[in-house]
Amino acid sequence: MGVNWVDIGTIHDIPLRGARCVRTPQGRIAVFRTADDQVFAMEDRCPHKAGPLSQGIVHGTSVTCPLHNMVISLETGQAQGADEGEVRTIPIRNRDGLLSIAVDTLSLLVAAE
Repeated sequence: MGVNWVDIGTIHDIPLRGARCVRTPQGRIAVFRTADDQVFAMEDRCPHKAGPLSQGIVHGTSVTCPLHNMVISLETGQAQGADEGEVRTIPIRNRDGLLSIAVDTLSLLVAAE
């Protein structure tokens, strides 16, 4: 079964070292852009207290939750340092600046819960 990609905007819709949210039937997805134009997507919920990761500070390939300073890897979704927890990541594609997320993965997220 192939992956169905859904266009969500352009890389320029997201500020450097910032994020934007995409609403899906399964919840909010945070899409992050690093200082060197890498893009990552994950659920917009910190594993600690469900804080909005999209409002956090992006540094390197990590984001710091704005509520309690938990640092999450944008690459893996794993909490960093002494913190524990994980955020589900979503495959994202950047084709000449046009960003798309994998909708089949979003369906699997709901099935897994």
